[in-house]
Amino acid sequence: MSHNDRQMNGQHRPNNILDQFELSPARKGKQRLTRLRTAWRKSWEEGGFLHQRWEEVGQARHASWHEVANWIKTAALFGGLSLIVLMLDAAGDITSAALKGLSNVPATSASDGSGLWGMVDHPVRVFLADQAAHLAVAPAALYAFWQLTGLLGLVGGFFGNAGARIAWVLFGIGSLAMIWSAAPAGGRAAATGLSALMWALASIFALRGLTLRPIVHNHPPQYQFSPALHLHATIPAPTPAGDDHGPDNVHPLQR
Repeated sequence: MSHNDRQMNGQHRPNNILDQFELSPARKGKQRLTRLRTAWRKSWEEGGFLHQRWEEVGQARHASWHEVANWIKTAALFGGLSLIVLMLDAAGDITSAALKGLSNVPATSASDGSGLWGMVDHPVRVFLADQAAHLAVAPAALYAFWQLTGLLGLVGGFFGNAGARIAWVLFGIGSLAMIWSAAPAGGRAAATGLSALMWALASIFALRGLTLRPIVHNHPPQYQFSPALHLHATIPAPTPAGDDHGPDNVHPLQR
């Protein structure tokens, strides 16, 4: 028996010229491409894998979080975590660059105390320079951190961030304390008071929309109670027409 006449299921398979030649790589590639196209079309038909996934995506727009498909939840969580990591990395780079740029500004020589802004800025620079002599940090780094805190508090408070507004309040109180401590003794009260007014004017933007009045939400009750009195009375059965004596327990009055 020849090699091509091997048995299959107990029967001899006749020789075929196609058994003697293998398909060329180009022919195999075309067959794979054809199978892929067929599988792609079937997956988009009704009931196919991709068609079902697309239907789940369309339903997710109008469904609650518990009704959304699990794979959509997983993709959303993974994408959200990735976005948070990217934002934190970018925020770290921006903060580092801002601190480095602000640190290049001298701590004491840039302002001589003249003008309204110099009245606020110069005492702060002098106070931070004196305190940095007892700390393991450069005066320029302290001044840069003070500037960055005020900037973030002002911008974040303008957009209604609660944490930024708290930072802005602490920034103003700390600035007034530093001005009171480092300002000349003769003009200390005036410098601190005018600085407080400038901080109050800036707070118009940082604390916009903030109100001390409690917000009361009046919502109608979900269930409305309507009190009503119901009286249940039992009506006796009518007396039959042929019964003239009435009920057994009713007797005529005797004189």
